[in-house]
Amino acid sequence: MKTLIIFSCLMIQFISNSSTVMAMDSEEDFLEFNGNIETRLGARLKSDPHEDDMSIGEVRLQLESEKDFDDFTINMITDFVADPVLDEYQTKLNTGEGFMDLRQLNVVFSPTDNLDLKIGRQILTWGTGDIIFINDLFAKDWKAFLIGRDEEYLKAPSDAIKASLFLDELNVDIVYLPRFGSDRFIDGQRASYYDRNSASFAGKDSQLQVDKPDEWFEDDELSLRFYQSFGAYEGAGYFYQGFWKSPAGQDINTSKATFPKLNVYGASLRGPMMAGIANIEVGYYKSEKSAKSNPFIRNDEFRLLMGFEKEVANELTLGLQYNLERKLDYQQYKTSLPEAAIKDDENKHLLSIRLTQLLMQQDMRLSLFNFYSPSEKDGYLRMNVSYKLSDTTKIETGANVFYGDKQYSFYNQFQNNSNVFAAMRFEF
Repeated sequence: MKTLIIFSCLMIQFISNSSTVMAMDSEEDFLEFNGNIETRLGARLKSDPHEDDMSIGEVRLQLESEKDFDDFTINMITDFVADPVLDEYQTKLNTGEGFMDLRQLNVVFSPTDNLDLKIGRQILTWGTGDIIFINDLFAKDWKAFLIGRDEEYLKAPSDAIKASLFLDELNVDIVYLPRFGSDRFIDGQRASYYDRNSASFAGKDSQLQVDKPDEWFEDDELSLRFYQSFGAYEGAGYFYQGFWKSPAGQDINTSKATFPKLNVYGASLRGPMMAGIANIEVGYYKSEKSAKSNPFIRNDEFRLLMGFEKEVANELTLGLQYNLERKLDYQQYKTSLPEAAIKDDENKHLLSIRLTQLLMQQDMRLSLFNFYSPSEKDGYLRMNVSYKLSDTTKIETGANVFYGDKQYSFYNQFQNNSNVFAAMRFEF
């Protein structure tokens, strides 16, 4: 705790001095930075024998810069982190661990009037869901999300080439990753989970071992989006070719978790309805051919998402969602399972509600988000209160609470990771 406070004071002094220097040099066309410095602390609500009592404890300095040239623009966002909880400072850009997390470093230019290109490290997203992703097959940081970081850190960076083509009848986004970029998934390092192989909980003392595709231009990914507006509605079609973004298989010879090959075909529609905004999205997940008869590879799936958002009172917004994950070839899946194995349901139903209230001239924000699965009888409650002390300073507190009946269900497996957190952010 003392280290975090000292580091915060030094960073604020550094920012104050640097802001003056950058302002003096702006006329000489130097790079100019803005960003924020944040201190965030969190503690678990339950004692977890596999993890530290503190869920999060870090000071994070984010620097952001955008430089325009005649024909192109360079963007950079970099985080520098002091993290005594993890206490590892060797930088690992793929996982976001260590002293530095490079969020963005890319160049943007337009070779023609109807073509934009972005090349380099970038944050990618599309689709219509609120923390539910069907056709958004870009990397997510589930570790950051569960331990109480700001929601912006749910989206992990990708090293990619993105081309956006604007045509009269149709717009097209093409994203190519020359090397597979997985999620920053739960592996026991920051949050414990239920290990079905050992029928027990695991954490940093027994981290998940993985065999991840890692060859440049061989283990690559391709994502396509075709979209167009129809009056007030926007429709889109999607295609993805790559791998399951989080472990979805197991090598029985090495016992390592694997990322089977995956193709996804999908569509979405979003537009006004009943004085609100409605959306529907579908996706067909085509796993590896052997998945039908191999219990160690995740099956093909059909996914459906329906959502609705509306301001129901002054500065109070309500968001509702229903999500279905239907396991295909279910009979073959059941037949292939070992006798003592945990059997998943054919249909997984998930409901979500988000309530957002703005108060005190929008300086205070109250947010409640709850997932509940009636099929698995478990859920995840995420609460947050933030208040702007000034134009540059914000304080925040919140909680992540996991609950359910079965130890191995998706959300309740994180039961020992329920936590409360508080943060202060200074923007410059």
